[in-house]
Amino acid sequence: MTIKTKRFSLLDIFTGSNAVISAAVVFLGFLVATLLLVIIGRNPAGMYEAILQVVSGFDSRRGTWNVRYVGEWLVISMPLILCGLSMGFSAKAGLFNIGAEGQYIIGLTAAQIIALSFAQISFLHLFAAVLGAIAAGAVWGGIAGFLKARYKVSEVVTTIMMNYIALYLHRLVTLRIPGSNSFSTPAFSETVMLSSGFLSSITNNSRLNNGLWFTIAAVLIYWLIMEKSTLGFSMRATGLNREAAFYAGIKVKTNIVIALSISGAFAGLAGAVVSLGIFTQGRVLTAFEGYGFEGIAVALAGNCSAIGMSVMGLLFGMLKSAQPLMQSRQIPKEIVSIIIGLVVVFISLRPGIQMFAEWRMKKKYLPSKNEGE
Repeated sequence: MTIKTKRFSLLDIFTGSNAVISAAVVFLGFLVATLLLVIIGRNPAGMYEAILQVVSGFDSRRGTWNVRYVGEWLVISMPLILCGLSMGFSAKAGLFNIGAEGQYIIGLTAAQIIALSFAQISFLHLFAAVLGAIAAGAVWGGIAGFLKARYKVSEVVTTIMMNYIALYLHRLVTLRIPGSNSFSTPAFSETVMLSSGFLSSITNNSRLNNGLWFTIAAVLIYWLIMEKSTLGFSMRATGLNREAAFYAGIKVKTNIVIALSISGAFAGLAGAVVSLGIFTQGRVLTAFEGYGFEGIAVALAGNCSAIGMSVMGLLFGMLKSAQPLMQSRQIPKEIVSIIIGLVVVFISLRPGIQMFAEWRMKKKYLPSKNEGE
């Protein structure tokens, strides 16, 4: 008796489960980056040493350990995860939200205005600023949702344009705050800061703050809505087949507005986490910070699932945190952008690979079927 063994190829990997695909594309991204470093005459070990230092705090060159690197890694990862949730929520409803960057900026702007104008009352001050950022982001996303639902305007076009509107509106509004200059506003009071003495102390005075708990709560809320609620079911049904969902009694137009509003709320929260958690004073942005755009990569690589986007947000945050450490080891910082770009490209190739795999299967089995007939 002969035992047949199954041979696996890249086709098997890219047509497998979402988790396997994500792991495969990350591996391929690092593999290509490693080869590029070898080609340009750099030692790839420096890249992996920098990554090890970020995730563990251990410096292999000096034999020292500093947990501050871990805290800074989490700080950079938080807005990436939140903006990933923003993109992922709308994607589940069949919408492509490229406006997380603008929604992030509007949330940041609202948080700064409330931080500088609200009464300095402990807890209430912070609660008002965070809630204001969430509401502002939701309204900004809801505008694009309304235009899509009511007038069938492409959400891709509106969200892209609203990114620029958000940036310049932010500058117009923030520069009118008394005491502001071209770069910053007056300092925030302690009552509105997300800083945490406990989290900072256990990470050796890093900038890790209470935004961590808001991020964890956002991930749980995303999971509960999408997996355990009727709203999540209707969102997923709308995303899978809008016409079928309509004839099944689902309010598709309402879902479109709600989806982009909730997406904006996640991005708005990211703006509050950055402005109130990392900085001690408001900022006047002169350009996009990129969190919203990188959130698209987080969502795509994480398959728009709560766990997947959390993992990918941590991964991309790890790479961004490792950039200065890589430079100190003669590794070009641009390698991080290359890895992230490769991950997105490999993920985007999946539909084409699946089509090729289906074509191969048909070519392999249809002739034998015809012969049998």
